[in-house]
Amino acid sequence: MKHPFDYIAIALDNLEDLGHIRNLINTTKPYCAVYKVGLELFTRYGPLVLDCIREADRAVFLDLKFHDIPNTVAHAVRSASRLGAQYCTIHAQGGKKMMRAAVAAAQDMRDKGIVPPKLIGVTVLTSIDAACLRNELNVSVSLERHVRDLAEMAASAGMDGIVCAAADLPKIRENLPHDFEIITPGIRSSGSAAYDQKRVATPAEAVTNGATLLVIGREVTLATDPAFAAKAVVSAIASVNT
Repeated sequence: MKHPFDYIAIALDNLEDLGHIRNLINTTKPYCAVYKVGLELFTRYGPLVLDCIREADRAVFLDLKFHDIPNTVAHAVRSASRLGAQYCTIHAQGGKKMMRAAVAAAQDMRDKGIVPPKLIGVTVLTSIDAACLRNELNVSVSLERHVRDLAEMAASAGMDGIVCAAADLPKIRENLPHDFEIITPGIRSSGSAAYDQKRVATPAEAVTNGATLLVIGREVTLATDPAFAAKAVVSAIASVNT
């Protein structure tokens, strides 16, 4: 059985100082297997911030959400492989050709003896709700259908997993490969603030619905005692697994 610790990816994106980042990693690493670095933090520090994670012997989740022409995304995947990332995100809305180029690039790195990251397709951001999808993005199908279509396209392109809101999981999990990674952001313990995310879930809800990795950010990183907050998430997940 998967250990509760292995379900947790702490997002470092709202932290600004490398010393603070190192300290937070050192205090929370007993309760976390993965640390996520997003666009803001990577733009500020580049690969230096990944060193903080590797020094703690934890997995790197490089969440840059690649979305470009297939050739550019393929080269970006090769770069992420050389950085030693274990997870790498790509917008599924870039299409199957783009995702297949990413998968081919990962295989090329593997053939060269370099372990590539798991390629994770981003479906619909948790900041986007049904009204936004319909009225601003002019997508006529339901939010649920759109997420399902993107998830299934990512699987058919050979991707290793997807990112989606926990609320979307019950309707899509059954149509995805058994070993597919399902990464869920917008994780909040009961009673905590949702911040700018509209579709949130508790750790227990996400794991029950089939999530394999939970992205948790400000609830831990802005806590008075981050280690205590991370431990509480582990306990919530353990209650589901027992």
